[in-house]
Amino acid sequence: MTERIGAETLDEIERRCAAATPGPWKSYVEGRDHTSGDSFIMTGGNDIYLSGATPADQDFIAHARQDLPALIREIRALRKM
Repeated sequence: MTERIGAETLDEIERRCAAATPGPWKSYVEGRDHTSGDSFIMTGGNDIYLSGATPADQDFIAHARQDLPALIREIRALRKM
């Protein structure tokens, strides 16, 4: 069985989320989402260009900006039940 995430760890994850550039972040993969230039993550601040990432890696990183805060809210709501 996997060990549960403690309140302190959840707080640390939430602090990292809060410190990152606000979302939403969007993944743009060259050849899939546009036809010229590099693949990148649009953050609303400085765009992020990754070296060596697969499109799936890039999508995961971009979506984590929205997904993690949603998961934290869900965990906190479930723990209140």
